[in-house]
Amino acid sequence: MKIDLNSDLGEGFGAWSMGNDDAMLNVASSVNVACGFHAGDSDIMLKTAKLAKERGVSIGAHPGFRDLHGFGRRPVPGLTSSEIETMVAYQIGALQAVAALAGHKVTHVKAHGALSNVGCADDMTARAIAKAIKSVDPNLFFVVLSNSALVRAGEAEGLKLIHEVFADRAYEDDAQLVARSKPGAVLHDGKMIAQRVVQMVQDGTIVAASGKIIKAPIDTICVHGDTPGAVEIARGVRGALERSGIAVAPFAAK
Repeated sequence: MKIDLNSDLGEGFGAWSMGNDDAMLNVASSVNVACGFHAGDSDIMLKTAKLAKERGVSIGAHPGFRDLHGFGRRPVPGLTSSEIETMVAYQIGALQAVAALAGHKVTHVKAHGALSNVGCADDMTARAIAKAIKSVDPNLFFVVLSNSALVRAGEAEGLKLIHEVFADRAYEDDAQLVARSKPGAVLHDGKMIAQRVVQMVQDGTIVAASGKIIKAPIDTICVHGDTPGAVEIARGVRGALERSGIAVAPFAAK
């Protein structure tokens, strides 16, 4: 059995940094790079792409709402389908161009923060994201949250879907993420997280905060790069997976 381990990187801006990208690139098998709207800039994107190429790590675009101040975690209401589509396409194209400078290639797209959350529930937003990906490059993988509108939109556009679960986030009974505003939404116990991830991968299930077990396809596990102790959590997850006979490898290599 193989599984991908991904993390969201490149989320600093100028002289400001977020997380330990250098260390995480030694653990993750694929990373999602901020494209300048919620975080990141062209120099950080280039540095991240170069390091990822050196270490054999796949890179993907991580488009979000234009919201540097709120780190892309606040919804931006009132956008039209066309505005969302062009916003996503713009960010994918930016990373593709910078990746070319690094001699690397973008393999996938994963929506960030509030854009992803809205897309999981809202069919119009989900369709706009999927259409943008297909228009830019129909061979790009689309990383989606299981049982969401993103899945339906990706399937409708004929995209190759990568089903994601989160190591460090709690789930509601409908398989959607617990809102960050709620207590217990972000998990911090590394040992518990590692055990939980192995169980989810082996059983093909999501374990909700209530204890409910939800069947779901799982292709990749995410550890957020900005979570406190993220690198240690990721190392623990990778170690637990490998000790259980589950190899960690980029999904793009399948």
